[in-house]
Amino acid sequence: MNKTSRPTDKATQDNHQHDDWLNSLLDGRAELVFSLMCGAALLAGWLGPKISAMPDVVAFGLLLAAYFFGGYFTLKEAIGKVSHGKFEIDFLMLVAAGGAAVLGEWAEGAFLLFLFSIGHALENYAMARARNAISALADLAPEEALVRRDGRETKVPVDELKPGDIVIVRSNDRIPADGFVIKGESSVNQAPITGESAPADKSPVKDSSEAADNSDKIKPAHKVFAGSINGAGSLEIQVTRRASETTLARVIDMVSAAETRQSPTQNFTKKFEKVFVPCVVILAFITALSWLFLDENPAQSFYRSMAVLVAASPCALAIATPSAILSGIARAARGGVLIKGGAPLEALGRLESIAFDKTGTLTSGEPKLVEITPVAGITETELLRVAAAVEALSDHPLAEAIVRDVKERMGAIEYNATEFKSITGKGVSARLNDELVHIGKTALFTETNGTPLPDDLRVTVKSMSARGRTTMIVRRGDAYLGALGLMDTPRSAARRVIQRLRDIGVSKMMMISGDNQQVADAIAREVGLDHAFGDLMPDDKVEKIKELKESGGVAMVGDGVNDAPAMANATVGVAMGAAGSDVALETADVALMADDLETLPFAVGLSRATSRTIRQNLWVSLGIVAVLIPATLFGLGIGPAVLVHEGSTLIVVANALRLLAYNEPTKTTYLNGDLGKVGRS
Repeated sequence: MNKTSRPTDKATQDNHQHDDWLNSLLDGRAELVFSLMCGAALLAGWLGPKISAMPDVVAFGLLLAAYFFGGYFTLKEAIGKVSHGKFEIDFLMLVAAGGAAVLGEWAEGAFLLFLFSIGHALENYAMARARNAISALADLAPEEALVRRDGRETKVPVDELKPGDIVIVRSNDRIPADGFVIKGESSVNQAPITGESAPADKSPVKDSSEAADNSDKIKPAHKVFAGSINGAGSLEIQVTRRASETTLARVIDMVSAAETRQSPTQNFTKKFEKVFVPCVVILAFITALSWLFLDENPAQSFYRSMAVLVAASPCALAIATPSAILSGIARAARGGVLIKGGAPLEALGRLESIAFDKTGTLTSGEPKLVEITPVAGITETELLRVAAAVEALSDHPLAEAIVRDVKERMGAIEYNATEFKSITGKGVSARLNDELVHIGKTALFTETNGTPLPDDLRVTVKSMSARGRTTMIVRRGDAYLGALGLMDTPRSAARRVIQRLRDIGVSKMMMISGDNQQVADAIAREVGLDHAFGDLMPDDKVEKIKELKESGGVAMVGDGVNDAPAMANATVGVAMGAAGSDVALETADVALMADDLETLPFAVGLSRATSRTIRQNLWVSLGIVAVLIPATLFGLGIGPAVLVHEGSTLIVVANALRLLAYNEPTKTTYLNGDLGKVGRS
């Protein structure tokens, strides 16, 4: 994306930022400059008469200047809010400063405005840092791309790229568009998009026309994303999406939109402020009348009421949650995790239960040949040679897995089988060297002519099935050669991820799967889950998630495609591999951009850290108000009250900014044996 297509910097859209000629003149630092000028005028106006450096009238003029510089932006913001019926912190501060002026305490009123304005400016600066972490994503894509058109290479703005264009990417350059490799090989750093730490090897597709027609089915080894960084090799890439539609562009739009989605705590604090601020005004009014029943003059009572206004202003409370939410979302985006707003961020941090889909989530999504059992007198090589020769004629995923794995083991296979037939739901048959070969389930051999299945092989097959294998029996003529066991094997990181989630505090983890219960149990035992629910149709998955949600909430982790209904009904839906899936980006509350299960503990840990930070900020902000109100009622002045008040605001924002540096804590865990028996539905 070029500059014109990037989302506007959110910092300039915030209520605290004032997009006027002053900011243009002062390079966006108008509020900070005015605050410093307020402080300088205050210092000169207060100190001048004390050291006889200026007449009182000049000192008074400087204090008026301090009021102007300190109150300019505060007044501008307060007017905007009051016009919409909102009486918030800015209004209370102006009333307090005006009250000090009425009492003749011009220096104290100017000091209040100085501390409030400088705190405001520093708060905005800190919040802008969090927003800049998000807007910096827009800088990942280059402004121009080197394109080959009509046999000539020319540079064009990335906004002018269209699907079908051929982009040339030199070594160490950023990739300008989403697409697939048609020429060249290289390692590509996809960390800016997916968060993957290791570069991904990229190679050309075999058929560019077929890839262009089925771009959603391109394998990761051929697919590239705008904003990722090319390695040592040069690549030629065919563009599949316009600049405004790339994965990077959509992530930026979604993260920016996430800022406006309120979390439950944000909604609570907003409602609290609406009740709290009028109560503070009433308390200040009553305090102003305390001279009627206390031994003090009206001026003293009025001054105390102004101090109460300052002390009770919920400035830190107002910023406590948004600052933490914004920092959490920004840190997640940098780590390859898209969190769509404060609500899922907070919810994921509270949940103690996570449900996983099996295929493609806990497992690799590709069946593998994991068990080879020839009968007596038959070698493994003979069994595999016959099975691969027949299955080479099939396009079934299990057949492709057998052929692929046999090639890896033996280097080559025979392709001399003929008369191939598929027996729907049961298996296949073909003629190999004039002998009829059958490969399939047990049911195939009870329904076809020939030698019945031997008891010992039947027991072997039953045992393999009990361990979660999909079994295929091989018979050549009337002689049984043995059985093959295939399985969608767990990801290498699955067991490690489950234990890391336990270390973080997730106490209940389960799997919901459409596979049979035996397969579900086998996978769950291997990765260390607590429960496995198998034999579930899509509607059954939704009902199971609803049931788990009612018992305390649950996150659903899947690929965001075939399990989208279950995700939508979970407390939080988490999709893996979202960088390569439009559906996953749209349906999930939390999207793990890489097809990497290991980013899940990072997302959960960050959510928990954000929830802790929010709680800490709320305690600090409410605690300071609870201490300051009685302190001002018993005589604490406006100056010290403002100092403590603004200090607490900066503490809250600084605490939230720590989330930008969040890293998942490391913990050494020793895994020996199963992590617990697998429960069954």
